[in-house]
Amino acid sequence: MPESPELQQRLTEVEAAILARAPEHDLVPSLDRIRAVVDLLGDPQRAYPVVHLTGTNGKTTTTRMVDELLRAFGMRSGRFTSPHLHTPRERISIEGRPIDAERFVATYDDVAPYLELVDARGGPRLTFFEVFVALAYAAFADAPVDVAVIEVGMGGAWDATNVADGAVSVVTPIALDHTRFLGATTVEIAAEKAGIIKPGGTAVLALQELEVAQVLQARAAEVGATVVREGLEFGVLARAQAVGGQLVSLRGLGGDYEDVFLPLYGAHQAQNAATALAAVEAFFGGGEHGLLDVEAVRAGFAAVTSPGRLEVVRRSPTVLLDAAHNPAGALATAEALRDSFDFTRLVGVVGAMADKDVRGILEAFEPVLAEVVVTAPRSERAMDPDELGALAVEVFGPDRVEVVPALDTALDVAVGLAEEDAEVGGSGVLVTGSIVTVGQARTLLGASGRR
Repeated sequence: MPESPELQQRLTEVEAAILARAPEHDLVPSLDRIRAVVDLLGDPQRAYPVVHLTGTNGKTTTTRMVDELLRAFGMRSGRFTSPHLHTPRERISIEGRPIDAERFVATYDDVAPYLELVDARGGPRLTFFEVFVALAYAAFADAPVDVAVIEVGMGGAWDATNVADGAVSVVTPIALDHTRFLGATTVEIAAEKAGIIKPGGTAVLALQELEVAQVLQARAAEVGATVVREGLEFGVLARAQAVGGQLVSLRGLGGDYEDVFLPLYGAHQAQNAATALAAVEAFFGGGEHGLLDVEAVRAGFAAVTSPGRLEVVRRSPTVLLDAAHNPAGALATAEALRDSFDFTRLVGVVGAMADKDVRGILEAFEPVLAEVVVTAPRSERAMDPDELGALAVEVFGPDRVEVVPALDTALDVAVGLAEEDAEVGGSGVLVTGSIVTVGQARTLLGASGRR
């Protein structure tokens, strides 16, 4: 149903008020403000059980997988993810759909007086991210939901989402990212992310470096949480390419799940699926009753979408969007490209944020990209295209780099390059380097209406 002019105007006002706050990449590591807000709201985050997810790569997709699986079992779910691709309301989903404008505005109007009370206490105002966490927890309580699947924004221990106590805590693979806030080593980052593991809960751990795994397991032992680990208690048994994705067999906590279609590409997505399945099994009792309903598991995975994660948005030539924004994510994407696609020529469109390891991202993609078109999304954090171009020349060589500052023009240039002398059906374009770049490209390519 179309939004009324009055509702649209109010929605614009609410989003502007939230966006006027400090952005999520400019934060003060503290739970004091968000705790004060949820305390005033009556602790809505305690009105439902929580599956809480952290990690460096794969956490948004794994969150979406957990959500789909729980709904396949008849659960009314709330899902919180970040950042967003197109509209901030994507961050708060109820029953698999972004919160509608009317409910979003009503939730904000209910919560706003309490935000003002906390802001008035002095010190830094609540940030954009903290406000969204408060809105999500309030909206989920009001819905009401049977379970909330919550992705951290950054880190773990002091992430605003961590005012909730996850019955199940999930840690996807940890790598270097956000080092300014989380630490300069994966061990330091792991210590921060381990903070979501709560007393008496279950910690579901994806494959990690040995030292990282030791940090996570030490935290679980300290608080008396049960640990289940990829490669030991659960994992991927087999995978094969299939039209539109892959067919996987997964070892879960309660047994083996054969012939599960996953409409996503790459070995890393199969591993995310194994982690998500273990999390759902842990939520339902840790596999002690054997297999979950296999048909429900298959239905849940078949319904999974992950916008901007090796997402095909166009054919002839194929245009892929992937939000890899750190070297580990870029390496996983590069391997998935080799595994799942057969391009004769792949052209990259790369726009990155200045605070990222951009050289590492470029080096990860160099073996799979014939050429790269360097650009910049509309963002104050974006690396200057000329600076990015100079880095790209060092990695790719001058003959494989073109600098095109405007993203829309860069897309056109890349498509033209992909079509030059390419075999029919064998050329492609990969848009990557930043979630912001991918979101804006997705809009330009007409894919923003997809779920």
